Amino acid sequence: MQFQLSGQQIEVTQALRDHTTAKIDRLTRLDDKIVSLVVVLSIDKLQQCAEGTLGVSGAILHAEAAGPDMYGSIDVVFDKLVHQLQKHREKMSDKHQREARAERQYG
Repeated sequence: MQFQLSGQQIEVTQALRDHTTAKIDRLTRLDDKIVSLVVVLSIDKLQQCAEGTLGVSGAILHAEAAGPDMYGSIDVVFDKLVHQLQKHREKMSDKHQREARAERQYG
């Protein structure tokens, strides 16, 4: 999996990098077919923003979060990406089950 962490108008410290890499484990436990992950951290006036783009086989998932704390924003982004990844996996498994059911029925 390719991982890219960058900052816009903010220096990405080692603590932010460690916090983000610790959260990656949640995603890799759900799906081992993750192609890439791009996380962009930025500051807009008083808002600490985090954006995450997750490339998986068959889809690109995107999440954004903003709040007064950068660590909280990173947590929210990863929670959203985990939820989207679970939903994507359910859709893919349902699609394959539907195809198999139709093949057995109309065989």
